[in-house]
Amino acid sequence: MSLALYMDVHVPRAISRTLSAAGVHVITAQEDGCARMDDPELLDRAYALGHALFTRDDDLLAEATLRLRTGKAFAGVIYAHQMRVNIGQCIHDLQLLAECLAPEEIAGTVVHLPIK
Repeated sequence: MSLALYMDVHVPRAISRTLSAAGVHVITAQEDGCARMDDPELLDRAYALGHALFTRDDDLLAEATLRLRTGKAFAGVIYAHQMRVNIGQCIHDLQLLAECLAPEEIAGTVVHLPIK
């Protein structure tokens, strides 16, 4: 099974649309009715769906790091800094991760983009 992605509200629509057009299963927080959720709730929602959460939000990255330290389960977070990783690189790397990883391979981890 390939990796499905849950996009938080800080992800540009171009990333979600391009990945969807390429066949990656993507759900945005907005489409899911969760655009106003706090970061812990958003991580719980992505976990419930079995989707890795992609974010460009430093606060959400901090919440994922807290979960790593405390052992609280989450489906995995993929993080790209807004100023250091452009949209094209995000699309490339996210598509690669979606095609190459199964959900259980990323669960409980944080992946930073770009992939080198």
